Amino acid sequence: MASLRVSVLYFAGLRDAIGVSEEALELPVRVQTVGELCEHLALRHRGYADRRASVRVARNEAFAADDERLGDGDVIALIPPVAGG
Repeated sequence: MASLRVSVLYFAGLRDAIGVSEEALELPVRVQTVGELCEHLALRHRGYADRRASVRVARNEAFAADDERLGDGDVIALIPPVAGG
């Protein structure tokens, strides 16, 4: 099983908490699903770990479930709740 490469986009307050708007990652072989990616990112970024429960995940521009399998070249967007009026 080969490792996957994905792009991760961070939006709004999450971007501010982590300090980057996007990053390209080569994932460990054990990371194969959206949920495993989220766990991996939580270990990398404390700012995401603290907000993970309220962040929505999109894979290739569609909201994704934790058990969805990742594909090489996927674009993952992490979208925190947005307050406004």
